Amino acid sequence: MNLEIKTFNEKLSPGDKEICDLLASTIDTELSGAESKIWHAHPVWFLNANPIVGYSKQKPGLRLMFWSGADFNEEGLSVRGKKFKDASVFYNHVSDIEINDLKRWLQKSREIQWDYKNIVKRKGHLERLI
Repeated sequence: MNLEIKTFNEKLSPGDKEICDLLASTIDTELSGAESKIWHAHPVWFLNANPIVGYSKQKPGLRLMFWSGADFNEEGLSVRGKKFKDASVFYNHVSDIEINDLKRWLQKSREIQWDYKNIVKRKGHLERLI
């Protein structure tokens, strides 16, 4: 696990840390070769400098967000925005994580990507990469 992400997780409550440790280790395994770092104060994984998945602590729980998740067509992910293609799920207990769903979403995150890396250059316009 990336040292920055490990440090981030260690600052959380024991229950939240358990969730984040499982998320981070699963993401690291399923997205082998992805770059991971703290980005805008939260753990994020990138493929070819394009943000793919990340998590953050929010009031409803720990939010796992897929930047291109709106196109995964997965009932377990809530589509949040209309302008962007993100979708999320919230966890409050490690037992909430359906590992098979998580692995499937991570596989889809490799296969379905929108170009967030160049969104500023394109003045907010997203283009499909894969």
